[in-house]
Amino acid sequence: MKHIKIVGIALVPFLIILLAACGDMKEDSASNKEPLVVSGKNWTEQYILSQVLAIYIEENTDYDVDLRDGLGEVAILTPALENEEIDMYVEYTGTGLEAVLNEQAKPGESSESILKRVREGYEETYNSTWLKPLGFENNYTLAYTEDADFEAETYSDIAALSNNLSFGAPHAFYERKGDGYEAFKEAYGFEFSQTESFDPNVMYQALINGEIDVIPAFTTDGRIERNNLQTTEDDKGFFPKYDAAIVIRQEILDSYPGLEETLNGLAGQISEEEMQAMNAKVDIDGAKYEEVAREFLQSKNLISK
Repeated sequence: MKHIKIVGIALVPFLIILLAACGDMKEDSASNKEPLVVSGKNWTEQYILSQVLAIYIEENTDYDVDLRDGLGEVAILTPALENEEIDMYVEYTGTGLEAVLNEQAKPGESSESILKRVREGYEETYNSTWLKPLGFENNYTLAYTEDADFEAETYSDIAALSNNLSFGAPHAFYERKGDGYEAFKEAYGFEFSQTESFDPNVMYQALINGEIDVIPAFTTDGRIERNNLQTTEDDKGFFPKYDAAIVIRQEILDSYPGLEETLNGLAGQISEEEMQAMNAKVDIDGAKYEEVAREFLQSKNLISK
């Protein structure tokens, strides 16, 4: 018994050192990780969402974030994800399906079905996956000003008038296949008298200034309500569902413990009205992206105040 007691006493310093080492290892498990690279597209909503992800991760995990917002459109972000230059960003399911996977949505296809298809396609092709949707859909609506000399309720109404109307859209809209301009034009038979290419943030002002007659507005854009823009219905169901969700490299989820569960804490947290309000604060009120993102996260108790 004396021998056991002596051995036990002798082990105490060793156990203390071992426990301390384990504590350091646990602490180092997060601090030794490379910062998570969060990116996004180069327009207001995407700048805000990049900030939402960056702030939310840093406030709810021990991981650091390398924010590379405004990197570009889906044609730039997808290879960046594939080449491990970025780790995650917010994408829209319809864009992933038609512009990236080159698949067509079925008429009336549900959000759940499209999410399942893009998740399977990205996991197979890009070793990346889609997390649970954030809660809002950002679709297109053809918009015009309230003082326009025409009225339209549907895209088909616009098509019937199109040879007397000019059309302006973001550069990327003309380049996209599947849900881009050429397929859109063919589906409705548009014959616009003139087409213009704009930066997404300039496009709205061009419409309001009367430089252009019709634009494909984003349904979450706060400038629609603030400027009383008239919107129209996609009566042929050309555009698929565009539910916003985080796209992330699978290797990151595998090597950053707890990250997937934490990020899925954002699932269902942003409504279309809330996204529209955040966009309006930046585009109309002049607020900063980070300020709007942090205020939103605090209002939803997703980070501490």
